Amino acid sequence: MNEQEERGLDMQKPVAPDAAPPETVQPEPETAPETPSEETDRSPVEKVPGEGAFEWVQSIVSALVVCILIFVFLCRTVGVVGPSMQNTLVEGDRLIVSNFLYTPKYGDIVVFRKTSFKNDAIIKRVIATEGQIVDIDFYEGVVYVDGVALDEPYTASPTYDPEDFSGPVEVPEGCIFVMGDNRNHSTDSRDGRISCVDTRCVIGKALFRITPISKFGGLY
Repeated sequence: MNEQEERGLDMQKPVAPDAAPPETVQPEPETAPETPSEETDRSPVEKVPGEGAFEWVQSIVSALVVCILIFVFLCRTVGVVGPSMQNTLVEGDRLIVSNFLYTPKYGDIVVFRKTSFKNDAIIKRVIATEGQIVDIDFYEGVVYVDGVALDEPYTASPTYDPEDFSGPVEVPEGCIFVMGDNRNHSTDSRDGRISCVDTRCVIGKALFRITPISKFGGLY
C-alpha cells in the first residue's frame, strides 16, 4: 500500500470529538391558566329585598299563635262585674283565670257558671270544699268551717246577711261553698239559686289582675 492510499484510509477514520456536545434544553410546557376554584368563585349570598321584614312578621305571627293556644287551653281573661268582691276586686278589674291541673281549695278566688242563677260568669271566694261543714253566726258575723271560726281579713265587713242560709251545711262531694268578700252585698252559696257549686262548673282560679295597670299583679 503506498503512502497516498494510507492517507486516504486515515482520512476516513472518525475523529473523536474533544468535548461532548452541549445539552439541549427542552422548553417547559406552557401551563394552562388557573381556573378559580368553586369556593373562590362563589360570591356572597345576596339577601332578597324584604326578607328581614318577612322573618320579623313570621316571628310575630308565631308568637300570636302561641298566645292564642295558651289562652284557649290554659287560661283566659275575665272581667269583674258588680261589687260582691270588694274590696279585693272592684268592677272593671280584669283577671287572668286558669283551670290547668286545678283543684279548688279554701281561699281561692274562682270563676264559675251557675245557670240556675244567671248565664254570666260569677266570681267568688272558696270558703269550704267537699265534706266540710259550714255554719255562720249572723249575730256575730262569723263563718265557721268544721267548727273553727275563719280568720277573714279579705272581707269588707262581717257576715250579717243570712240570705237563704239555714245551717249548718255539709258541702256535697265534688262541690265547693263560695262567698263574696263583700259579704252583705253578695249573692253566693247562702242563696238557694247558687248554693254549693259543682266543681265541674268552675271555669278556673283567678291568678292575676292585669288591668288596671296600676293594680297589676297577683291576688294572693
